[in-house]
Amino acid sequence: MKPIIGLIMGLTFLYSKGAAQQKVVAECTVNFQIILTETKVDKDVQNAIQQSSKTVYIKGNDSRVDLISPTLTQSVIYDKSNGTAVVLKEFGNNKFMTRLSQTAWKLANKQYEGLNIQQLSGTKTILGYECKKVLISLKDSTVFNVYYATAITPSVKEFEYQFKDIPGFVLEFQEKETDGTVVTYKAIKITLSPVLASKYDVPTSGYRLLN
Repeated sequence: MKPIIGLIMGLTFLYSKGAAQQKVVAECTVNFQIILTETKVDKDVQNAIQQSSKTVYIKGNDSRVDLISPTLTQSVIYDKSNGTAVVLKEFGNNKFMTRLSQTAWKLANKQYEGLNIQQLSGTKTILGYECKKVLISLKDSTVFNVYYATAITPSVKEFEYQFKDIPGFVLEFQEKETDGTVVTYKAIKITLSPVLASKYDVPTSGYRLLN
């Protein structure tokens, strides 16, 4: 009996030690570069994508993702505490807002349900963090090649629904659409400093509310 107890205690110690090594990041800003490597879209769309950027803000249970392009600005504000989200879109002088309940948020991300995650052997270092590689396959044949940092994990994951079960912080991913288009999102800067609470304020005017 003693050897078995000793083995269990040893495994528990190793698990606790491993778990303790991963830091939960509850305050950060991550800037992503967007790279278009393969596509069938026209030159104007290609140029717009190449000039676009993505920024992720994490603060406790709140997250915000800004996608900024020459023609469109989109912000998704997600509240983990109640599973709701607000989507803000700006086209020139036109501003639109969509409020999503917890049920509506899951419905909006239903394409990611039942996805398959396959651990791969490749690793790379991104912004000083060692990252492991996984392959995510969706039912519609969309594929994601993902690199995630094992040392850190965000306090909110559901804002990028396809990555909510990844055991770390996703710092790079490549999305291959069914039409052959390949887009890479690569973290080029991460700041572990407090984020202003005002980033998560939802506008009370100036936006047309969409259902």
